[in-house]
Amino acid sequence: MLQSGAVWAVGVVPQAEPAGLVAAMLRSDGASVLGFGRQGFRVWSGAECAVLRAAAPAAAEVVETAAAELLSGFPEAEIVGFRGPRLAGSEAGSGAVLAAVLGCPVVSDFRSSDRHLGGLGGPLTPFFHHALARFIGARAPLAFLTLGAHAALSWVDPAEPGPEVPGACVAFDAGPAAPVGPSTGAPNLKAVARMLAAPYFLRMPPKALGPADAAALAQALGRRATLATRVEATAASVARGFEHFPQAPTRLLLAGAGRANPALMARLAALLPSAVETVDAAGLPGGALAAAACAHLALRVARGLPTSGPRTTGVAALVGGGQIDRP
Repeated sequence: MLQSGAVWAVGVVPQAEPAGLVAAMLRSDGASVLGFGRQGFRVWSGAECAVLRAAAPAAAEVVETAAAELLSGFPEAEIVGFRGPRLAGSEAGSGAVLAAVLGCPVVSDFRSSDRHLGGLGGPLTPFFHHALARFIGARAPLAFLTLGAHAALSWVDPAEPGPEVPGACVAFDAGPAAPVGPSTGAPNLKAVARMLAAPYFLRMPPKALGPADAAALAQALGRRATLATRVEATAASVARGFEHFPQAPTRLLLAGAGRANPALMARLAALLPSAVETVDAAGLPGGALAAAACAHLALRVARGLPTSGPRTTGVAALVGGGQIDRP
């Protein structure tokens, strides 16, 4: 039985580089983030990578075994948030299996409830970002830019007491995310302008870059777009995304692997009216923030709190997603 008040939760999610799983401890009551704890990593072996690449029937067992091994190092956690790698269109691994092995509640499948009620199924981090803004003592609206498969924006107002309050959160995919690497030469500004003319940028949020949208933007940039062009495309997309915010944020905090791209940081700083910094510079665990978000969402689900709403996923009303499996 989960005790009332603040507890330690642990989240585990896939990571791309190095490929494997990352876990992070977080202390929360579901509404507020109160502190961060230890982190852990589990890299896939060569044999495990082969099974996962093939999306073989044994993939679920590989994920469950690795997750259980990693999570066994966090015995003080009272609840687990779990998101397995996406293989063949679905997440691999069972929360029920992990709950039985670990002997504590496991929350997984955070997106299905939102989708069943007409939402996009994500992003689910904006409600966590609102709690982070309050945790770092922000008083004015700020934005988070998560650089993963796409460049995802969250705008949050920490003056509002919770993320479910109307006007507290806005979220959407801004556009493509530039890969990390040395950016040399001049960007192709004509290609970037062609990309920005795509219908996706005229659509009002909430919105997500589906496969067709992403392909259209990539085609506009061209198959041989240099890294400098991709950096400019990402920065320009984010600047266009700022037009959808209720008011300009005072700060933009970069999360995800792409936060290590100095060229992108420089272009964002040049194009935006807000200060630009990484989540690490703001005192947050950038390398494991996605896992911490999963832990926080697990607690929100367990406490009956919503995890998404009309301004974040387009769902008609506030939704508390997630499947809870108990030992």
